[in-house]
Amino acid sequence: MNTINVALVQQSMQADTRANLEVSLAQVQMAARRGADLVVLCELHTSLYFCQEKSARHFRLAEQIPGPLTRQLSLAARKNRVVIVGSVFEKRARRMYHNTAVVVERDGSLAGIYRKMHIPDGPGYHEQYYFVAGDTGFVPIQTSIGKLGVMVCWDQWFPEAARLMAIGGAEVLIFPTAIGWDPEDDDEEKQRQMQAWQIIQQSHSISNNLPVICTNRTGHEKDLSGTTRGIDFWGHSFVTDAFGKITTQGPADVAETLHARVDLSETKRCRQVWPYLQDRRIDAYGNISKRSVDAPRDPMPAPALPDRESRKKRR
Repeated sequence: MNTINVALVQQSMQADTRANLEVSLAQVQMAARRGADLVVLCELHTSLYFCQEKSARHFRLAEQIPGPLTRQLSLAARKNRVVIVGSVFEKRARRMYHNTAVVVERDGSLAGIYRKMHIPDGPGYHEQYYFVAGDTGFVPIQTSIGKLGVMVCWDQWFPEAARLMAIGGAEVLIFPTAIGWDPEDDDEEKQRQMQAWQIIQQSHSISNNLPVICTNRTGHEKDLSGTTRGIDFWGHSFVTDAFGKITTQGPADVAETLHARVDLSETKRCRQVWPYLQDRRIDAYGNISKRSVDAPRDPMPAPALPDRESRKKRR
C-alpha cells in the first residue's frame, strides 16, 4: 500500500477500565467507518496512568498476552477490517511485567508485539517500579499495510531507536504515548517541553525519511499518592510526512480521534534527495554502543623537547 488512512485515538481516561476499553473500541469502529486502515491507540489506554505512584495494588491491572484485552482488540480488528496498535500492561511471568504495544492484523491475528525498551523513572513517572525493560529489540512488525516501527512513549526521545527501526525496514514510526505537563510549571516551561517533544520526533522523521504517528492521551489525572499535583496530559497527537512536516495535529485538552493520510511512497523520493542512510559512516560508529567514551588521543602528538643533558651533548 502506497497510502494508508490512519486514525489516532486521543483519549481521556477514567478510573473505570471497562469504560475506557469501550471508548477505545467504539473509536476503532467509527474510524473504520470513515475508511481507516490503521488505528493507533495511546499508551495504557484502558486505565489511568497508575505510574504516578508506587503501589502494589496496580499490578492487578496486568494481564497476559494473549488475554482478555488482546482478544477484544482482535475481535475489533477482525470485525472492522483494520490494523490496530494497542497497549497492554503485560504480565509475562511471575514478577516480570512489561509495558507492551500489540499490533493486531485486520483478520484478528496477532501480527507482533513490542515491549517498551526505555523505562523512565522519576516524580510522576515511576515506571521502573512496574515494568522490566523490553527485550524485543527495535524490529519492525510486518502487517498487511506495511512494516510498522512501533515503539512506546519514552522511546521517542532516543534517535538510536528510530534509526534501528529505519534500517530494519520500517515504513512508518509509531509512538503510543502518555506524556503531559506538571501543573506547577508556568506556561513558558510547558510550551518549551511540548515543543521539544514534537521536535525530537520530527527529527526522527527527517533523519530517517519516515512518517511519524504519535498518539497521546489528554486530560488531568490525579496523583493518588498526593506526592505531586498530578499530570495534565497535553494531547497534541500528530502525524508527520516523511520529511518531518506535521500534517495533522490534535488539540491539547479534548478527546478526539484524528484522521490522516500517510503517503508511504514519499520515503523513496526523500531518500533519493537526502540519502542519509546511504551516507552513514558505519565504520566510525563503533562507540555508539558504549555508555561513555574517553576523549581520543591526539593522533599527531607534539615532538618532545630535548632535555638539558642532551642539549649539552649536542654542543
